[in-house]
Amino acid sequence: MNPVRVLSPRVRKVALWTVAVVTALALVLTLTAVWTVRRAFPQHDGGLRLPGLTAPVTVHRDDHGIPQVYAKTAEDLFRAQGYLHAQDRFWEMDFRRHLTAGRLAELFGESQVETDIYLRTMGWRRVAEQEWGLLGVETKRYLQVYADGVNAWLDENDGGRASLEYAVLGLQNSGYEIETWHPVDSIAWLKAMAWDLRGNMRDEIARAALLAEGLNRQQVEELYPAYPFDRHEPIVTTGGIVDGAFDQEVTPASPDPVDGSVSDGTETAGVGGGVLTAEPAGPIAGTAVVEMVTALAGGLSRLPAVLGAGRGIGSNSWVIDGDLTDTGKPILANDPHLGPSMPGIWYQIGLHCACDINVSGFSFSGTPGVVIGHNARVAWGFTNLSPDVTDLYLERVDGDRVQVDGEWQPLETRTETIKVAGGEDVSITVRASGHGPLLSDASAELRDIGLAPPVDPAGSPASVAATPELPPDESATTDDEQRDGYAIALSWTALAPGRTADAIFTLNTATNWADFRAAAALFEVPAQNLVYADIDGNIGYQAPGRIPVRGKGDGRWMAPGWDSAYDWQGFIPFAELPSVLNPPAGYLVTANEAVIGPSYPYLLTTDWAYGYRSQRIHELIDSARGAGKITVADVQSMQFDNRNGFASTLVPAVEAALDAGTSGLVQSATDLWAEWDYQQPAEGEPGTDDGRRSAAAAYYNAVWRHLLLATFDELPSDHRLDGNDQSYEVVRGLLSQPDALWWDRTETEVVEVRDDILRAAAEAAASELSRDQGDQPADWRWGRMHTLTVRNQSFGTSGVGIIEWLFNTDPVSVSGGGAIVNATGWNAATGYEVNAVPSMRMIVDLADLDASRWIQLTGNSGHAFHRNYDDQLELWRTGETLPMRWERATIEAEAAQTLTLEP
Repeated sequence: MNPVRVLSPRVRKVALWTVAVVTALALVLTLTAVWTVRRAFPQHDGGLRLPGLTAPVTVHRDDHGIPQVYAKTAEDLFRAQGYLHAQDRFWEMDFRRHLTAGRLAELFGESQVETDIYLRTMGWRRVAEQEWGLLGVETKRYLQVYADGVNAWLDENDGGRASLEYAVLGLQNSGYEIETWHPVDSIAWLKAMAWDLRGNMRDEIARAALLAEGLNRQQVEELYPAYPFDRHEPIVTTGGIVDGAFDQEVTPASPDPVDGSVSDGTETAGVGGGVLTAEPAGPIAGTAVVEMVTALAGGLSRLPAVLGAGRGIGSNSWVIDGDLTDTGKPILANDPHLGPSMPGIWYQIGLHCACDINVSGFSFSGTPGVVIGHNARVAWGFTNLSPDVTDLYLERVDGDRVQVDGEWQPLETRTETIKVAGGEDVSITVRASGHGPLLSDASAELRDIGLAPPVDPAGSPASVAATPELPPDESATTDDEQRDGYAIALSWTALAPGRTADAIFTLNTATNWADFRAAAALFEVPAQNLVYADIDGNIGYQAPGRIPVRGKGDGRWMAPGWDSAYDWQGFIPFAELPSVLNPPAGYLVTANEAVIGPSYPYLLTTDWAYGYRSQRIHELIDSARGAGKITVADVQSMQFDNRNGFASTLVPAVEAALDAGTSGLVQSATDLWAEWDYQQPAEGEPGTDDGRRSAAAAYYNAVWRHLLLATFDELPSDHRLDGNDQSYEVVRGLLSQPDALWWDRTETEVVEVRDDILRAAAEAAASELSRDQGDQPADWRWGRMHTLTVRNQSFGTSGVGIIEWLFNTDPVSVSGGGAIVNATGWNAATGYEVNAVPSMRMIVDLADLDASRWIQLTGNSGHAFHRNYDDQLELWRTGETLPMRWERATIEAEAAQTLTLEP
């Protein structure tokens, strides 16, 4: 019986009305959602008023929403840039300034209080305010008119009209009101950039934490091998310091220990001083210093990684002179490797005026000018130099004073108030020694640990060294608030005010090598490798930055703050930093490898990337030049090179370890490596052999991951090797030591050796892939496991599915891998998901700037669902690029939208 026929007419009418009402409600909700999303979309066409302009400004945008701005004066130009950044990215700008000021709790409530305490303790915003007074008059004027442009946009946009994020924020924090933009907001972002590119602080903490976990000094040192100068050449291969300046023509002297050179690790600590590198004389697990270091590592790991974090954070850049190119002029390439975020880190823009500013490239929203790009005469690129610009000092403290050379000195103190959305204000006291802020004050847990009598930093057991020695009249003090015991201070070059903001504008207007170096001299933090090319055919390299010269110690381990012999003695003079113009090789490569050889008389760092990417780029350039003149297309192919530089070492070792007992599945899987060229494409393309390559890469990386997990099971979970080039060097050394103790599994009763672990890793990898991708190895694909989900930095990990859906991308398969030129990093300790990417790719053709190429990870818009929100992702994923137009006629002919900003 048809149930519909038994319904009465009244029931049918009610049912129909119910359906109609539900449909209408659904339509209303849909329209409301669409309206909520779209009302924040900016106007990119037609005309708008921008108060303060002296003349109309024209903005041409291409199909990807990239603006090319034409103005009469520099002031009009930067006012317009502030307006455009706010149009497209204001939520990102607002989030960034709250982060740098330690004010995230004002947005998101109590959950961000601890993060704010760390940021207030370091005082990024306070340093930025101090920098304002150091900047040149012109820089201040540009920062001010930029802020005026942002505020002109804010005058007409607030709440949900500003961005969808504000509508979502209103569900939790309905009382939030947007503040006006201040020039210091722009300067403060440079501190966040410096923090994520700060060098080896992560390694310094990790070394101390590994000792705390029970490893001995030799074991820790084995996890940080020396740079392989015999296999991977540094950026600068010749030169030395002559009469206070670096001379590239000098033949490097033989390495000779000098002040500032790397310690040989044999120094031991004595009573009352010494580096914290000596083997402890007794067990230290559970003591206050151990707990403090471990807690500090955990606390800092929870700070927002504004650009990214980990050894995958690096960059590639290279520059090739005209003798090697098809045009007879240089080609410059750059692709910074940073953490993926939505929107992407960069904002593409061209800035043109009837003045000395005519520049195109990648900017940061919230900051005027162009950070990486080119003007009419010169092009430049950045990679992280990664010098050791941070040191941790263990301080002996007593209340608000600190011990130095046997004397007590006052700590600097200040009170900070953190406003909390939906909660009570939180007041904190920030203390700083002469070395810097006491990071161990940043949480109650860390301060409480410091109250207990810790192990003496010289290495004696806690029973030998009680608390710091106090004057007789105070030695009986028992109040923990007055006897803190020990604390950890951070010395960091970025915590001293500088003029990096001046450097950006000086760089944007550089016309030759001398101008470029003058800009580099101002670029203090973060220290970057700078590559250069100009239309006259010159290429060059300059190492800039404020890099400390230490007294005792090498900065690799925590130093005793009470001994001034370990203090910084000054900074390396800019004139003595490595620099090269027009090298005989005809090209320069920087990819975070060692800057210069061990004969250089200053210590830059010992924690370089290990040169796998840089050496591969050398190989690619040499191969291309051998085949003919190098083209822009050749360079684009190089940037997307996916060859694994360690596979040629590990594959034969795994194959040799297999025996008659090897399963058929493992044998079939290892057969994939028979003719593998070690390339790691995401998927197989029809009509190519990429499918077999991808299958081989999938199995290889699974073997690699299981090998690391089994071999280094002694390491705590938060300090396991991540699988990047540090891991390559560690395992390379162990492969020649088949009986090394690292191979033995701690959880078994038998003693394993190298081949046992290699076989076990091969079996575990085959089992994993069989379970996840089927039992036919030829069908496995690297891209099914190596995926990228680009997440919104503020709401992308909220834990609320619908909110994450609003702002994040869907997962996509990705080629490449860690320590590969196409550096899509992943952490072997946690899985295969991508956690670092080439955040953009740029290729500048100095013969024809209009023929240059660029791409970024996501898109220029920061508005979810806008057509330019993620419209570059697929092109980026597949190694494609967009035209980086320069000539006004070309820009106007290809413009998809034109906006006129009127006074």
